[in-house]
Amino acid sequence: MPQVNGHFALDKASPPLDPVPEKSKRFDLEARTPEAAIVTIADVARHAGVAASTVSYVLSGKRSISSETRDRVQDSVRALGYRPNASARALASNRSNVLALVIPLRAGMHVPVLMQFATAVVTTARRYDHDVLLLTADEGRSGLERVSQSALVDALVVMDVELHDERVPLLRELPMPSVLIGIPADTDGLTCIDLDFFAAAEQCVDHLTDLGHRSIALLGTPSAVYERQTGFAARTLAGFQAATERRGVVGIETPCEPAFDAVLDTVEDLLQEHPGITGLVVQNEPIIGPLLDVLRLLGRRVPEDMSLMAICADDVAERHVPNLSSVTLPADDIGQRAVEMLIAKLEGSQTEAVTLVPAQLVARASTSAAPDVHARTTA
Repeated sequence: MPQVNGHFALDKASPPLDPVPEKSKRFDLEARTPEAAIVTIADVARHAGVAASTVSYVLSGKRSISSETRDRVQDSVRALGYRPNASARALASNRSNVLALVIPLRAGMHVPVLMQFATAVVTTARRYDHDVLLLTADEGRSGLERVSQSALVDALVVMDVELHDERVPLLRELPMPSVLIGIPADTDGLTCIDLDFFAAAEQCVDHLTDLGHRSIALLGTPSAVYERQTGFAARTLAGFQAATERRGVVGIETPCEPAFDAVLDTVEDLLQEHPGITGLVVQNEPIIGPLLDVLRLLGRRVPEDMSLMAICADDVAERHVPNLSSVTLPADDIGQRAVEMLIAKLEGSQTEAVTLVPAQLVARASTSAAPDVHARTTA
C-alpha cells in the first residue's frame, strides 16, 4: 500500500474492503485508541441496556431506582472504568468538589500533629472525589468570608478552634456547611468533632492515682495556646483539675515551651517548689524527648522515680525509651470522620452537633507504682 504525505492510501488496484460486520458496529471499548477511550454516560447506558437518564439518576442518587437496575448500572460503570467528568459534574450540581481545610498556623502549634489531621482529611476527601484547599493564614472571620464569596469551595473543615472563637458566629451564617475539629464553648448550630480531652486527662490522673501517686503535674501546651483559650488545651486542663480534686491528690499545672532549656527550667522549678511530684502528664508532644533527657540529667529514673505519660499518637508513645503510657490522639480517625460528616451535610443529611471520640488509655513501660508504694511492697 503506497504512502501519501506520510499517510497510507488505498491503491486503485487494491480489492474493495470487506463490509463491516454488523456486530462490530456495536460499541467496543477495546477497539478504541487510547485517545478515544473516554467513557461517557451514553456508553455506560448502552452497556447496561438502560437510558442515559437512568445512569445519571443512579450516579447522583436524585431519584429512586430499583436495586436490580442500580446494580446493573454500577456493574457497567466498573466494567468500563467510567469516571464522571469533574467539570461537567460541577456545572450540573453547582459545586466545585473542593473542600477547604482551615488551619491557621499560629504560635504554639505543633505542625507535625496538624499534618496528621490534614493528611487524613485529604485522603478521605479523595475517596469522595473531592480535592482540598489548604488555608493556613491566620485571617479569622475575613478569611472565611473571602473563601465563601469566591465560590472556590463547597464546604469547610475548621481546625484550631478556641472556646470563644470569633469565626463561630460567621460559620453559623455562611450558606456552605462546615465541620469543626475542636469544640467551642457554644456549639449551637454547629457540627463539631474532637477527642474527649476532658476524659483523656481524667484517665491519666486515674491511672497514676491507682498506681499510688499522690502528687501529679500536668506539663501543658505553650503559654500562647492557653492564652488563646484553645479548646483542646482548656478541656484537658479542666479534666485534670476535676480528676485531681475527685481523687484527693495534689495537682499542679504549668505550660511549657518546646525547647530543651525551657523544659529544663520548667522541670527544675516544678520539682523545687513541689518535691513530692512522682507523676507527670504531658500534653505537648515536642517536649517529650527533651523531658526524658532532662529527667535523666536530674537523676530521675522513668518509671522508678517518676512515672510519665502523654496524650499523643501511638507511634509517638512507642518511639521513646521507655515506651510511654498514653491516651491515644486518633488524628487519622478524627480527620476521616470530619470529612464523612461534611459530605453527609453536603448531601442534605443531619449530623450530630458534637461528636466526642472516646479517650483510650494504653499502659506501657513509663508508668509504675509510686516510689513509696514500690518501696513498701518490696520491703
